[in-house]
Amino acid sequence: MRAADGHVERDASGPFAKSRTPDGPAQCRRRASRTIQYGMPSELHRFPSLVTVAWLAQRIARPGVRPVDASWYLASAQRDPRAEYETAHIPGAVFFDLDASSDQSTSLPHMLPASEEFAARMSALGVSDSDEIVVYDGSGVNLSAPRVWWMFRVFGHRATAVLDGCFGAWRAAGLPVESGVVTPPPGTFTAHLDASRVRDLSAMRANVDTRREQMIDARSSGRFTAEQQEPRPGLRGGHIPGSRSLPYTDLVAPNGAVRPRDELRAMFDAAGVDLERPIVASCGSGVTACCLVLALDLLGAPNVSVYDGSWTEWGGLTDTPIETGPARTY
Repeated sequence: MRAADGHVERDASGPFAKSRTPDGPAQCRRRASRTIQYGMPSELHRFPSLVTVAWLAQRIARPGVRPVDASWYLASAQRDPRAEYETAHIPGAVFFDLDASSDQSTSLPHMLPASEEFAARMSALGVSDSDEIVVYDGSGVNLSAPRVWWMFRVFGHRATAVLDGCFGAWRAAGLPVESGVVTPPPGTFTAHLDASRVRDLSAMRANVDTRREQMIDARSSGRFTAEQQEPRPGLRGGHIPGSRSLPYTDLVAPNGAVRPRDELRAMFDAAGVDLERPIVASCGSGVTACCLVLALDLLGAPNVSVYDGSWTEWGGLTDTPIETGPARTY
């Protein structure tokens, strides 16, 4: 990770070029750098998995730094992520449509597309292989940004990070926003799926018997125990036998920032998860499972994958075993 000295020269054509007010971006960057720590390097990758607003503000005008608004919400939230993006977003950010960027050939939501489809869509979005990508969302709880971070990484683009605290942290730091739609020229993006980081239905069926890989569920505790109804119609309640529970909302502080590593480690310990053993993360549709993956990456867990179909697939079938109630000890 490059050193952050707080004195980066800005290109006149960059996204901050028009801001020259007394309390403009330069002042905001200095204020942010005094109050927020810089990006935390991943244990596994040279490019950080999580960066702060100060880190991004100091680099945003550099060629190849690409903010990505990955906001997505459940229908029950009654929020329109694209409309919110067009109203206000980080300067230079493109909008990543999670639904449209997922596999369109299946009824299961948010399944990974084919490598060539993802490459074509990212190229059309203006993303290139040489870009440094910083993903954020507007949820306040890190809802969908980790999923898009994971998609880029599982398709081989390691220079991808999540913005800690996401859009809320950017605005709280007093940094500028812009409206409208950013339409950069097409990029050149290649994608190669790392299939070792993805689990399908057959692998999960087998793992129920072998328990070779630990399973951890990011849904709410009520959905895990079946005390709370699933938001998607037609799904049974409960969890995959042998799963542990750690709701994704527990991983962030009230201000939306990812909790410190010692707190994250304590949460996984309390859930009964051994970071040195293989782990499979799941949730409702593969989105918030990636919040667990991000936290585990920060903790240096070496072998973590995602059950892409997650509960929408497992709970929508009639021949898959389920458990209800709290996680059991085996």
